[in-house]
Amino acid sequence: MSKEYTNAAIQGLAKQFWEQGYLCIPHFFSQNVMQTCQSEIENHFGESPTFLHDDNFISRSKTEVIPWFPQREGNTEFDVISNNSLLQALSLAILGEGWDEQYCMVMFSKAGTNGQAWHQDCPPEDPTQFNLNRLVYTMDVTPELGGEVYVRPGTHKQGPLTTGPLFEDFDDQVVLVPKAGTLVLLHGHCWHRIGEVKSGNRVSTNFRAAPKNVPDDITDICVYRNMRYQFSTSEVLESYI
Repeated sequence: MSKEYTNAAIQGLAKQFWEQGYLCIPHFFSQNVMQTCQSEIENHFGESPTFLHDDNFISRSKTEVIPWFPQREGNTEFDVISNNSLLQALSLAILGEGWDEQYCMVMFSKAGTNGQAWHQDCPPEDPTQFNLNRLVYTMDVTPELGGEVYVRPGTHKQGPLTTGPLFEDFDDQVVLVPKAGTLVLLHGHCWHRIGEVKSGNRVSTNFRAAPKNVPDDITDICVYRNMRYQFSTSEVLESYI
């Protein structure tokens, strides 16, 4: 990390998160840690891994991402991130006492894929039931590579996203281009998408967390502009377009 944060600074970041639904903090993690984790990711995936989701989901959601759960497989190289004291303190300030660390998921996108369409990670009808995406970037995202993070600030307070084009541009959208070592915190109800991945493979690692009394499967149902999809059953629950 490039600097230490006082408790007042952490509380200020938490307030900012709740106002806009996301935070982007560069230089949060050291380059040595990022390089170690990036090497683990590259060794696991290789150059051309196979998609795990069925073709119906991929064609409807335009979400071409291959997941890996390293800690579930006993890989301890990512523990230094999840155990980071500042990340723990910031998570507590945002989520409150008794918050739960759910899992670590690496997301791999092949060159030439769509990225991810606009979505909310979980149903937004109950504002107390949500996940926190703690996205760690072990490599640089660049305009040439693609895979930028698109966010609509404040949409975590506005209920379900509207139907419409899956990759529509909005006047109020913010485009994040994270470098290695950046931490992006993103409310699960906040609209977000990933841009087209152009010139190389893209990875990010999500250390998902949630407040107390939120079920571990809170992200089993994902909300897109054209459907609600349940991952555990590979089922389209509702279709809008």
